[in-house]
Amino acid sequence: MPKSKSMGPAFKASDLPILQVKITLKDIAPPVWRRLLVPGSISLFEFHWDIQRAMGWQNCHLHQFLIDDDTYSPPNEEDEGHEKSSETVCLARFADREGREFVYEYDFGDGWEHDIVIEKILPPDSKQTYSICLDGKRACPPEDCGGPYGYEDLLKALHNPKHPEHKEMKRWVGRGFDPEFFDLKSINRDLKKKVPVDAHFE
Repeated sequence: MPKSKSMGPAFKASDLPILQVKITLKDIAPPVWRRLLVPGSISLFEFHWDIQRAMGWQNCHLHQFLIDDDTYSPPNEEDEGHEKSSETVCLARFADREGREFVYEYDFGDGWEHDIVIEKILPPDSKQTYSICLDGKRACPPEDCGGPYGYEDLLKALHNPKHPEHKEMKRWVGRGFDPEFFDLKSINRDLKKKVPVDAHFE
């Protein structure tokens, strides 16, 4: 995992804690969630990639972090200065206590909001490679399915062969989609990949 540019000369990555975080999609029942161990030294932008890979998103849309009264997102040419760069602040800055919460939003059209909870603040550990997914439940919703309420309608159609949109939704979502599927090994393989250079979104 690359070092965050936000640590500054007073910090070393090896001095910062390991954070246990829980990521839960809002407004989905039963919940879709992941539990990760991540280095506190990573930037919010690097954490964005951990969330994408752990949840199963494809990084097809814009994102932002909503923390206290501030918004953090990757810089862009149209930025009018209302947002702070997610590339220049490390995650440990927001881990002042266990139980700390903030929001990660992905795809402003569908409005996928994720509750982020700092569950544990653990000692630094140079012997383990991070980030790691410890546990989770259920598959990521398909991209562009209309947000939480669109996903709810999709599941109703898929689960009911008599639903008027059953066949159409089965074709759209593709063969083999299982909302209960969770593959821990595959997620951890993806988490080992490097963050693409300048890959704000595809």
